[in-house]
Amino acid sequence: MRKQNSTFKTGFISEAGSELKNHDYFAFVELEDYACYVIADGLNDMPDADSARLATQAIILAFQASPSMRKRAIRSYLEAADRALGGADGRERLKASATVLVTDYVRLRYGYAGNTRLRLYRDGHVVEETRDMSLGSDLTRERELPEDALSRHEERNNLFSYLGQGAGFAPAVSKRIRLNNGDIAALYTRGIWENLDSGELDDVFSEAKDDPKECLDLAEDLLLSKQPSRLENYTLAAVFADKVFQDPNRKRRIRKIAAVCVTALTVALTVGMVAWVFVSRRRKQTEEMQRRYANTIEYIQDANFIRAAEECEKALGLAEKLKLKKPLKELSDYQKLIEAVNAAEDSFGGGKYEEAQAAYVTAKERSRYADRLADAYIDRRLEAITDYLSVFDYIQLGDTLAAQGDFARAEEKYLQAKSLATRTYFEEGRKDALDCLDALYESRQKAEEADTEQAKEKAVNETGAAQLAAEGDKAFAEGDYGSAGAYYAMALEKYLDMGDEAHAELIRARIASSGQKSEENEEKERQAAEYEQAAKTQEALGNEMEAKKQYLFARNAYRELKMDDKAAEIDGRLALLELELERKKEEEEKKETGDRGETEEDGMNGPGGDGGRGDAGDAGGSGGPAGGRKEDGEG
Repeated sequence: MRKQNSTFKTGFISEAGSELKNHDYFAFVELEDYACYVIADGLNDMPDADSARLATQAIILAFQASPSMRKRAIRSYLEAADRALGGADGRERLKASATVLVTDYVRLRYGYAGNTRLRLYRDGHVVEETRDMSLGSDLTRERELPEDALSRHEERNNLFSYLGQGAGFAPAVSKRIRLNNGDIAALYTRGIWENLDSGELDDVFSEAKDDPKECLDLAEDLLLSKQPSRLENYTLAAVFADKVFQDPNRKRRIRKIAAVCVTALTVALTVGMVAWVFVSRRRKQTEEMQRRYANTIEYIQDANFIRAAEECEKALGLAEKLKLKKPLKELSDYQKLIEAVNAAEDSFGGGKYEEAQAAYVTAKERSRYADRLADAYIDRRLEAITDYLSVFDYIQLGDTLAAQGDFARAEEKYLQAKSLATRTYFEEGRKDALDCLDALYESRQKAEEADTEQAKEKAVNETGAAQLAAEGDKAFAEGDYGSAGAYYAMALEKYLDMGDEAHAELIRARIASSGQKSEENEEKERQAAEYEQAAKTQEALGNEMEAKKQYLFARNAYRELKMDDKAAEIDGRLALLELELERKKEEEEKKETGDRGETEEDGMNGPGGDGGRGDAGDAGGSGGPAGGRKEDGEG
């Protein structure tokens, strides 16, 4: 329907000029949906060379085999002609310039190689034209010479691209150009443009009527009137687009395309908005996570672990939501450190200094995995606890000396406790030291006043009772709670004989504490044995990580019980277990190298192993020997 509903008129002239044979060629074919127009100029000097005709036929045949206006298609038509000339038999390689114009009766597109030319006229004006692929054309443009100077330039036929070139062949192809009613396409060879300048051609086609033949005859008359001394082959073709095809479905198609475009734009905007909201929200959450992460570090450095815990928890929640693996692991390590320090702080604030000491040691182990941010603070706390415990030790030693009647040395220990407590700002210890000094001075005054035999006997009995109590304290400190109970029982008997109910009550408390400690030790020893047996069972089952955890529980329990031989034995088993774990790890790494698909899953399992070792450390910290020492201090 396109060809039937459009009017395209074509005419051409092609003559040998002053040559013996015409080596130019023009041909065209008009199909139902497409039309193709080809002009070619043979570049061979041999009279029997037929390169232009061969090139034109190759282009027409390629077009008829696959009609199209696509840029790649037009390039393929010219490449087919290039191959045809290159493969032709002859005494010399065939060469030609050619221009091909393809139209769908609505638009046109052209391609060319060499120095055949095309000019498109609209309302008497040139709207499109080709540029020769020659050295002369390039030099003319570089030197800004008039366009018509090229017709006399000595390099006008020195082409850098032409049909038959083979390697390096690079034709030019235009964009699609929409046609208007009355447009004229003129195609011509060098016999025309070497003798008629562009202005003369423009005058011919600006006055064109409806018949191409009139324009062609006028141009030929103008050419021949110049009577050039040597007239090359000349060919001029004109294609008049009197009526361009009007697509009856164009408006409907435009509306449909518009609807599709609107829908696509709406979808794109919606998707873009959702994506923007998602990205914006994620960016804000990432910034919030980073801000809280930084606050966590700052609060840890400022020793404000309560606020650090709040910030770390919020940052950790954001990291989990954003699925950021590295920040998630780092924040998890910081959270464990903060929890360990806060647990130690609770014990420290409650006056459970021995328990706090063990908790701070555990926290320092956690600090290794958190850039050691809390090391300095933990070290200060541990030094303070050491001083506090030293104050209690001085007071306890002073009590022992006072009980033995050595008031001078007891006073010296109490004063040392008071001085150390004052120096370390330990108000509780300072107050206890002062109370002990007051009690010491009162006891010494009473002892000085008791100059009778009865008083002396009482002093001897008190000394004996105090010595027995001191022996009990010594055994208690060494963990020999059975011997401690025996000494305390003998001391209690003496205090009861003397009617010293106050000291008797203290000794009863120590007896109760010894009994309780003895029972706790028995329970701990039983639990340690259970841990060891569980570890052996897990080791036999091949569950090395669980076995390691149970061995760690057992070792901590034996250390608390001061059973160094058993603790050393467990250390040996742990060393062997570590070797087995390393061996299995190497085997798994080798396996992972061969099976890449399971790499991510194995990576996720890695932190679980670390978590197991961390739990073992926590268990040791919470159930360590700190509890026993604190009760001793209270007793």
